[in-house]
Amino acid sequence: MSTFVLAAAIDAHDAGVRQMTAMSARFAYLFMCLTLCWGVLTATGWVRRVSGHQALRGGHMMLAAFTLAAAGTHALAFLFLDERVLSGFQIVVPFLGGAFRHGLGIIAFDLMVAITVTAGMHRFFRYRNWLRFHQFAYPAIGLGIVHSWLGAWANSDIDLLWLAGITVGVPPLVLTFLRVSPPRLLVSMGLIDGETGPAKRLDKTAPMRVSVDNQRCHRYGFCQTEAPDVFQLREDGRLAYRQHPDVDRNADVRSAARACPMRAIQLQGAQR
Repeated sequence: MSTFVLAAAIDAHDAGVRQMTAMSARFAYLFMCLTLCWGVLTATGWVRRVSGHQALRGGHMMLAAFTLAAAGTHALAFLFLDERVLSGFQIVVPFLGGAFRHGLGIIAFDLMVAITVTAGMHRFFRYRNWLRFHQFAYPAIGLGIVHSWLGAWANSDIDLLWLAGITVGVPPLVLTFLRVSPPRLLVSMGLIDGETGPAKRLDKTAPMRVSVDNQRCHRYGFCQTEAPDVFQLREDGRLAYRQHPDVDRNADVRSAARACPMRAIQLQGAQR
């Protein structure tokens, strides 16, 4: 009696799509690590200490946009597989289909999309309220990391080596890049500002003087959202502001300066 065994095989089309899926996943993981690393280095002041310049929020947003683009490519690639792992709403709604790791990745992607949308609507929210929602990016990145490692574990040891190398290599490479790159290059890339000098700490209870660099200001209006009685964006596009706001408005003025993506607002006052 003869027995015939038919081995299932992945056709050439699915093999190519799977390669694109794997490559986009690695790029998404790389940019996610870069985004997290840049955010941590910015918040802890390492960018300032290494480069001598203040980090720009626009650089962090640019890396986050690359992460979202690569992750979106990775998710959409599933729709082109002949072997339907995920399809339709299963791409954006977690736990409708696929493995548990897919659900974690979908939650992470949905959170990142929501944070990106609210970043574009920043002018309609106070900076402190927006920042609280923006902090959901940390659990999103955590879920993305778990999703990536579970996926690599399920696929092959080579993928695990890829992720391990990216995870270990990103922080020292970023610090090395900041150290050896000329400041002019980093300024042109939108990662740091063009000013030098030691950082100034202001007395929170002392009167302060406000000035705005018209060359940098792009009239986004974020400052008006934070301190509408100090900053006003006129109908003709010009920004009007009070140079000497009341002391009880200091917190809102500092919040407006932090919210400005172009770092166009300078504050001067009693230093300590």
